[in-house]
Amino acid sequence: MNNTVILIPSRLAATRLPKKPLLKINNMSIINHVYKIAKSSLVDQCYVATGDKEIFQEVTQNGGKCILTQSDHKTGTDRIFEAFQKLENDNIEYVVNLQGDEPMLDIQDINNLLTKTIENKSKVSTLACKIENEGLLSKKNIVKVTTNEKLEENKLSTAISFSREVSKNIRNIYHHIGIYIYNVAYLKKFVQLKQTQNEKIQKLEQLRLIDNEITIDVGLAKTRPIGVDTHEDYLELKKIMEYKN
Repeated sequence: MNNTVILIPSRLAATRLPKKPLLKINNMSIINHVYKIAKSSLVDQCYVATGDKEIFQEVTQNGGKCILTQSDHKTGTDRIFEAFQKLENDNIEYVVNLQGDEPMLDIQDINNLLTKTIENKSKVSTLACKIENEGLLSKKNIVKVTTNEKLEENKLSTAISFSREVSKNIRNIYHHIGIYIYNVAYLKKFVQLKQTQNEKIQKLEQLRLIDNEITIDVGLAKTRPIGVDTHEDYLELKKIMEYKN
């Protein structure tokens, strides 16, 4: 897909797990695992976007492409927008923001979302999966999305809200997955909007879109990835991935 680019925002300054992108699993850093997933997708152009020279060196020394950005961006979306501008490619219609801390994302889920996004002419789209354990509803490190309709395979539904804690009595609640696909026009619009109070309180930048009435379409993922936010997450993920290998 020549009209699409994957940009993976990555930084070293994670408060709960310092230098997270450089942690190794199966002798490969987390950021390079995510880059490898991106390269196996339908998208030809893939880059890591970072303000840290250590990450830049880690990616490029292992054969990857990386764009060095300013280090002081408030959000990952601001970072990928700078990277997008540096590409100076007027043919790009869609930008995929792939989170750099989810090295078990399913490539088929990414490809399916991209296909449906283009077919549906979505402004912005993202992924979510079913919540099998109700205990996750109260876990603040797991973001939840509520959709207008029940998520079904090969069908997108509109996001109503995103939150960190929800009641189990609410219908159509799903585990949000860290991937966004932006129509370029709406990516440009997004970064021009001011952060909303709701976004600042919840620390969820996608709420800026909801608060400004920009539709986010949600696709159903078949698998549940494991994000890496804490040292315990890293050890669990390392154990799973090394066992599979």
